[in-house]
Amino acid sequence: MISLLKARERLLSPLLSSSIRRRLSSNPSYSCEDTRGPDVFIHPSAVVHPDAVIGKGVSVGPYCTVGSSVKLGNGCKLYPSSHIFGNTELGESCVLMTGAVVGDELPGSTVIGGNNIIGHHAVVGVKCQDLKYKDGDECFLCIGNNNEIREFCSIHRSSKASDKTVIGDNNLIMGSCHIAHDCKIGDRNIFANNTLLAGHVIVEDYTHTAGATVVHQFCHIGSFSFIGGGSVSQDVPKYMMVTGERAELRGLNLEGLRRNGFTMSEMKSLRAAYRKIFMSTETSSLEERLTKMEHDPELYSVPAVGAMLQSIRDSFAEGRRGICKFRQWLGS
Repeated sequence: MISLLKARERLLSPLLSSSIRRRLSSNPSYSCEDTRGPDVFIHPSAVVHPDAVIGKGVSVGPYCTVGSSVKLGNGCKLYPSSHIFGNTELGESCVLMTGAVVGDELPGSTVIGGNNIIGHHAVVGVKCQDLKYKDGDECFLCIGNNNEIREFCSIHRSSKASDKTVIGDNNLIMGSCHIAHDCKIGDRNIFANNTLLAGHVIVEDYTHTAGATVVHQFCHIGSFSFIGGGSVSQDVPKYMMVTGERAELRGLNLEGLRRNGFTMSEMKSLRAAYRKIFMSTETSSLEERLTKMEHDPELYSVPAVGAMLQSIRDSFAEGRRGICKFRQWLGS
């Protein structure tokens, strides 16, 4: 065993300082106690700035980097070759998998809540890809709690000091997804692999995307909606299902509604309202059909129906993109 340690020291000598080599030879285990406290473990090959704030029970693996303005909450774990830079704060029990990069040496900040997982080689909280961003401007990213951000994802900070990129709680963001500058993501969403959100996209709660979904900038994705892949270039109202290149409405996301506790009565009312708005054989305009629905005392009194109608109307407000295309049904 002693001969093996000496051989390793000879191999490492061109690469490592004498102080690091002494620590390796004296303690060849995965991690060692740091002077910050008996319950903090920092591998001797990790580079941790002395000004970084390290919570209790933190573990920093081999070849990690922790910058001078970083704050790590209690119980955080950094796997080998993960890195944290800039004014970045991680809440309690966050995990950075191998190769993850969080934060950037830019004005502004990256703030991540507790119990988040940043996957292998994910890049979170770095400079946006918007050409309007000016060097030296503050930019921000805020992420809530209990999110799982899988391998090779990229999430960028805002493009200007007056805005933020925001992600809520309990989201699953699968491998190779991209969330661009100034997006606003709610809670309990599931983005399947290669979902790409352009700048300023707003996603509400409990949405679900299929793989290879692309969403145009400034689009608004309503709660409990489902995107079945393809390209989304206009808003998706609440509760609806869209799919296809230049996505079209394909009905209600009934399975998603059922899984999230909507009653049969609510779903029946939503189906009736959807048919009267989008599957009517009348030659009236969409505006006329919406107005007619709002004067239907039976359906409009159902809160879910009212929320769906308001979501549709909001999509036609100034500065919005309107709703996805839908097929006009004609009587036969």
